[in-house]
Amino acid sequence: MAAKRLEKMEENRARLIAAARRAFAVRGYAAASMDELTAEVGLTRGALYHNFGDKRGLLAAVVHQIDSEMAARAKAVGASEADGWQALLAEGVAYIEMALDPEIQRIVLLDGPAVLGDPSQWPSQDSCLVATRQAIADLLEKGVLKPVDAEAAARLVSGAALNAALWIAASDHPHDVLPKAIEAFRALASGLLKEA
Repeated sequence: MAAKRLEKMEENRARLIAAARRAFAVRGYAAASMDELTAEVGLTRGALYHNFGDKRGLLAAVVHQIDSEMAARAKAVGASEADGWQALLAEGVAYIEMALDPEIQRIVLLDGPAVLGDPSQWPSQDSCLVATRQAIADLLEKGVLKPVDAEAAARLVSGAALNAALWIAASDHPHDVLPKAIEAFRALASGLLKEA
């Protein structure tokens, strides 16, 4: 009985996140109606409040889901590279390029920071930071990078990719900004390389 109830709660939670993701992508956070959203999935506002606390909590869940998907996509791009340095760069560039995706742009890069605050403080960003710190620690151990603090380097590399994505999303001409952002990101990150 308890397992069935738990399963139903998880199903309702997933339905609310999916509906909110659609609504936030199309209308934006401010214009998305919680009454329309809950009616679309046949649930009450009470179910929304029970699962997420409020509209802001629902946005946080949607952002977490999308941001986690972004990290997985970037990781998959990096995995296609033969060496760790190129993988790290490829992941950063992939993350920056995702800023052109309308759903990511609106929900994660525009509404997310406006409503949830500094993206570097989001739980989903913590997992990205841990992975980046590990990649940098591995590169330090192999002597690929200058001797720097792995935590500091990971925060700065991650911050550069995130800020490039935020810049693209906020730009009136994101396709023009993208190549500039990628070029600068590569140049900044390459400053960590040990000189041959």
